[in-house]
Amino acid sequence: MSEIDLCVGGRNYLVACGPGEEARLMQLAGMVDAKLRAMSGNLSAQDSQNLLFAALLLADELDEARSGSGTSRISDDTLAPQLELLSEALENCASKLESKLARA
Repeated sequence: MSEIDLCVGGRNYLVACGPGEEARLMQLAGMVDAKLRAMSGNLSAQDSQNLLFAALLLADELDEARSGSGTSRISDDTLAPQLELLSEALENCASKLESKLARA
């Protein structure tokens, strides 16, 4: 398991990911960050964390659809490993955020 630092919406997130997934997550985070900049939203820390992972899922689906690398519908076999990876990353990030908030 690797960890990468993603900057989205002016906030840094330490995210765990599988080996070789670093570049993909950075690309998706860049897409989400661009969307947030376009929205000019001002979100709380918890809201932005939830938004980050929801947006990563959506950005991944959109990117795959645009590239034509999959069928018009993403199969469960393709999506399940990605969801597992993002679920682990979300749990890791939430745990670290809770730890930081407890120390504050």
